[in-house]
Amino acid sequence: MNPLEIIEKYYEKGGDAYHILVDHSVSVTELALKMAKNRMDLNPDLTFISEAAMLHDIGIFKTSASVLHCFGENPYICHGYLGADILRAEGYPLHALVCERHTGAGLSLAHIIKENLPLPHREMLPLSIEEQVVCFADKFFSKTHLGEEYSVEKARTKLLKFGDETIARFDAWCEMFL
Repeated sequence: MNPLEIIEKYYEKGGDAYHILVDHSVSVTELALKMAKNRMDLNPDLTFISEAAMLHDIGIFKTSASVLHCFGENPYICHGYLGADILRAEGYPLHALVCERHTGAGLSLAHIIKENLPLPHREMLPLSIEEQVVCFADKFFSKTHLGEEYSVEKARTKLLKFGDETIARFDAWCEMFL
């Protein structure tokens, strides 16, 4: 599988949204692989991590996020499950789970319902080691400040809006991957 070939089916190569998506995804991929290589005792699939990290945000073009040059109709929080739908249609159901489960530090069904989020009512928590490391690495990079890696403190602060459950997951990943 070549992630860029899939991305280029949905994004104009060289366009602003393409540039933002690919630059961000490369940063996430590099950090996720570095973290996974430090935990080879967990038997992470490095090829899968590389592919999934490059594709985790493929759904952003379907959202209304003008700062990212994305002019879709959906709220930005929907990009994960929308990207998952794309990857399922492309024949990559396991990669789709990474898309669906990376928002915040994953979203529980209880949180989705409690916050009345415009998301399907199902668990969206990263389960596999590969899902977890991609989700965790993603917390250290923004799509609006490309190439800038957040400190642990800044990444944690940006997750506070998702609640205590999310912070607990992030803190556990700090123990696991850092």
